Amino acid sequence: MEPVEKLQLDALAYLQCALGLLGSVVLRRVDSAYGRYASPGLAFRVPARAAWALQELPSLAVPLCVCAGTAAERLRRAPNRILLAMFLVHYAQRSLIFPFLIRGGKPMPLYTFVLAFMFCIYNGYLQSRYLSQYAVYADDWVTDPRFLVGFCLWLIGMLINIHSDHILRNLRKPGETGYKIPRGGLFEYVTAANYFGEVVEWCGYSLAGWSLQGGAFALFTFCILFTRAQQHHQWYLEKFEDYPKFRKIIIPFLF
Repeated sequence: MEPVEKLQLDALAYLQCALGLLGSVVLRRVDSAYGRYASPGLAFRVPARAAWALQELPSLAVPLCVCAGTAAERLRRAPNRILLAMFLVHYAQRSLIFPFLIRGGKPMPLYTFVLAFMFCIYNGYLQSRYLSQYAVYADDWVTDPRFLVGFCLWLIGMLINIHSDHILRNLRKPGETGYKIPRGGLFEYVTAANYFGEVVEWCGYSLAGWSLQGGAFALFTFCILFTRAQQHHQWYLEKFEDYPKFRKIIIPFLF
C-alpha cells in the first residue's frame, strides 16, 4: 500500500495538469497583463527585475528547504540527485542570473507576480518532495535511453532558452525604444524561440524522470507557453507588415 503522502503528491500532479489546461483556456479569453500587454493604468506593479527574481526564487528555495528539513532518503541515489539538480540549475539561472540581465523591462502587475510566486512554491514542493522521498529508480537508470535522451533534451532546451533571451535583450541599441522583430537563432523559424526552449527543457526533464510529477510540469508548461506564444505571434503579425509569414508559433516546421 502506497503512503498517503505519495497519493497526495499524485493528486497534486493531476491538479497541475488540470490547472495547465484551465490556464490555457483562460489565457485565450483574457489578455495577458504584463510586458507589452500591460495597462499603464494598473495601480499595483512590481519592478521587472525584482518581480522575476522573487517570483522564481521559491522554485530554488523550497526544494532546498524540503531536502534540508527532512531525511531525503532517495537523494542517496544518483538518478534522483541528477534530476533534482536539473530542476535547481534552471531556477538558479532564472532567479539569480536572468533578472539582473534584464535591460529596462516593464513593471509586472502585482496579481501576475503573486500567481507566478504561488505556482513556484507549489511546483517546487511537488518536484522536490517526490524526488527526495518517493521516486524509485534502478542504479542503472542513468544509462537508460529515456534518461539519456531526456537529459540531452533538457540541456539543449535550456541553452536555446538562454540564447533566445540573449537575442531579445539585445534587440534594441542603447537609447532606442519600441519593439523590433527578433532575428537570429531559432527566431528565424518560430515567434517564441525562448518558449520553445523552455518547453523542450521540461519535456526532457519529464522524459528523464519518467514520472507523473515531471509529466504534469511539462504539460502545464506547454499549455501556458503555447497559449502565450499564440498571443505573441498574432501581435507581431498585426504590428509589423513585414513580419515573416513562414515563421511558426512555437514548434519549428510544425505550428
